[in-house]
Amino acid sequence: IMEAAGDDGGFYKSTNRGESWNKVNDYHSSGQYYNEIVCDPNDVDVVYSTETRTKVTRDGGKTWSSISTEGRHVDDHALWINPADSEHLLIGGDGGVYESFDGGKLWDYKSNLPVTQFYRVMVDNEWPFYYVYGGTQDNNTLAGPSQNTSRGGVTNEDWKDILGGDGFWVAVDPDDPNIVYCEWQYGNVERYDRKSGEGTGIKPRPGKGEDSYKWNWDAPLIISPHKGTRLYMGANKIFRSDDRGDSWTVISEDITAEIDRNTWPVMGQYWSYDAVVKDVSTSLYGMAVSMVESPVKEDLLFVGTDDGVISVTEDAGGNWTQVKSFPGIPANTYVSDILADRFNENVVYATFNNHKRDDFKPYVMKSTDKGSTWTSLSNNLPEDGSTWTIQQDFVNPELLFVGTEFGIHFSVDGGKEWVPLQSGLPPIAVRDIEIQQRENDLAIATFGRGFYILDDYTPLREFKKEMLEEKAVIFPVKDAKMFIRTGGKYGQGSNFFSADNPEYGATITYYIKDVPKTLKAEREEREKELFKEKKPIPQPAYEELQAEKQEISPYLVFSIKDEKGREIRKLSAKAEKGIQRITWDLTYGPFQPVPPSTEKFTPVPAKSPGRRGGGGFGMPIMPGDYSVSLSIITRDGITELAGDVPLKAKSLNLATLPAESREDVIEFQSKVANLTSSMAAAENFTEDLQKKVILIKQTLHNTPGSPSELMSRATKVERRLEDVMLTLNGREAKASWEEIPPSPMPLFRRLSSIIYASISTSSGTTKTQSDNYEILTEEFPPVLEELKSINKEITSLNGELDAIGAPWTPGRVPEWQ
Repeated sequence: IMEAAGDDGGFYKSTNRGESWNKVNDYHSSGQYYNEIVCDPNDVDVVYSTETRTKVTRDGGKTWSSISTEGRHVDDHALWINPADSEHLLIGGDGGVYESFDGGKLWDYKSNLPVTQFYRVMVDNEWPFYYVYGGTQDNNTLAGPSQNTSRGGVTNEDWKDILGGDGFWVAVDPDDPNIVYCEWQYGNVERYDRKSGEGTGIKPRPGKGEDSYKWNWDAPLIISPHKGTRLYMGANKIFRSDDRGDSWTVISEDITAEIDRNTWPVMGQYWSYDAVVKDVSTSLYGMAVSMVESPVKEDLLFVGTDDGVISVTEDAGGNWTQVKSFPGIPANTYVSDILADRFNENVVYATFNNHKRDDFKPYVMKSTDKGSTWTSLSNNLPEDGSTWTIQQDFVNPELLFVGTEFGIHFSVDGGKEWVPLQSGLPPIAVRDIEIQQRENDLAIATFGRGFYILDDYTPLREFKKEMLEEKAVIFPVKDAKMFIRTGGKYGQGSNFFSADNPEYGATITYYIKDVPKTLKAEREEREKELFKEKKPIPQPAYEELQAEKQEISPYLVFSIKDEKGREIRKLSAKAEKGIQRITWDLTYGPFQPVPPSTEKFTPVPAKSPGRRGGGGFGMPIMPGDYSVSLSIITRDGITELAGDVPLKAKSLNLATLPAESREDVIEFQSKVANLTSSMAAAENFTEDLQKKVILIKQTLHNTPGSPSELMSRATKVERRLEDVMLTLNGREAKASWEEIPPSPMPLFRRLSSIIYASISTSSGTTKTQSDNYEILTEEFPPVLEELKSINKEITSLNGELDAIGAPWTPGRVPEWQ
């Protein structure tokens, strides 16, 4: 299938493996990037043509019809047909991936694939969690929270379409995040009210007698950093509005190179107007594609075009100067981004992208004289990674970020050397970069993998090469947000997509220069060298192997202290060199007993809190000031590496009915925690005593001549322990505890009701909770006294076993004569 001059376009068929071809039908569509022919593997006469609305022929090409797009996006590019079942199809296009089991009548959308192509990214100042906005390739302009309170993360339903079509630049009012400016292709901009969902078209229109404008597919749109109601847009001319887009003023003449594309040869030839589909589905040429106003100097604007021009005005368009050549960059190269320095009005950066001419080199430029002259900052960027965008930190002028065709790079020395940021990020095109200044977050738009956010990039800002020579460094810790995490959706199946929230708590970023090697690692290293040199390898002695077995691998310990310097929590992590992160969940140390184990000691990091308070759960801390220090544990002991670094926990205060006194709540939770610790210990102790009694009875049974009176005493102890467990945990439920007939309230059931009522709220302590606590303080002490009495009886029984020469049982010290 092909487009061709005259009547030669159409669908062709060969029955002799391509020796000759017959035209079957005049049918064809746009060959610009459509018309991929896919043949049914089971029926020679069935052929599909992927295009805006995929067509199918079932008679070898004589007739064509569209397959269904019910509930499905148009613009198809890829099709798979199951070789074993022609009714089973997978189709991929601008909307994603769809599956059909009935030959394309109905479709199942695969909503769990994060494959959106974003042209642009923008962030707002929404509190407590900012929103991320972006324009997509043919999937609207989208807006959604950077995170939420849910343990399940941010889901598809948290995101909203705020404008249709292809989406591009977004600008958000810095003072009111409900006012959003967004656009679809060719500069069709709307002022969107996020509160009401209403949209007002505000695209600049030609005045009387004025020619229409030339708009790029991805037309630039910005808010002035000096006035939130001022907008700028760019076509082949530049526009300014001081009333949120209600009216516009043209502030420039044509700011492009004013080149007629038809004066250029294509494939070495000049082509007539009648050339095959010449200029069909092709955007106009010569218009603005990048724009910025200096945050340092009002009315200083820089504009880049698709035909390689950078225009500058220092008086909001009163006078313009143009630069059309840049050292080392081919003429008319696309100015993919332009960035005014955040600190110096004379400094401006630009990226250029020339991939349309098969030139994939990175072009990053800097000017120190407002664009008059330029020098290259491309330096060690990968040679095949075309550059799309550039961004600068708002605190450290030397910290730069560049988005390329294969990822994002940063520089801490103003672009002299670039380092890739690639942990967790695929080698995908990074088309735009935005910084959320309140949170120090880096948000990027990728063309094919959606948005990515680097939470709190401040360690990059603080990083200096001298730090590499330090044994360890803890970077400044971002203030931790305290809130109650809510539940997520359950049982949604594998098609349900959610993006993980940042780990809850205070995230500690640290650097470790070196980690001491273990004895085994040192031995293996020596053996490796001897093996290379083909020298004899000494075999380790048994004592050496035992020392290796007994050695614990080096691990890190983070000590959290309160404002009075008291240690309130320890965190542990595997010792690994380089820059790492660990998160403290803003709780005190665990109060539950550590489960018994005969395994070798392992410094496992504490787990997140469970609903009942298990898994190392500690009560939440108070908002306030804390600190963290870092030590390493090796076979030589403990060595302090870094600290104390300040750490602040701040409550978001999201509750409608917050506690009147947070101090009182913490005091109550502390008392409950102490009680829980004692009750859990009592339960474990009871279980241990039960095991001892069983072994005592078994031993008495197997010991010839053992007095029956001892068996009777052991049985009575066994019954008493069962009564204790009944008091603690109640009767065993066949299904739900609530279905048990009225019976005495188990102590743990009463305790759980206190914990359950407070674990998901920041409200105050209820009267029911405090009443239940008072009841427990009366009913639990007798249980402890009973256990002490039982323990004495078991000790006495063990003494009787010694007297009759019975085999050993737990709790008895072995004797030998």
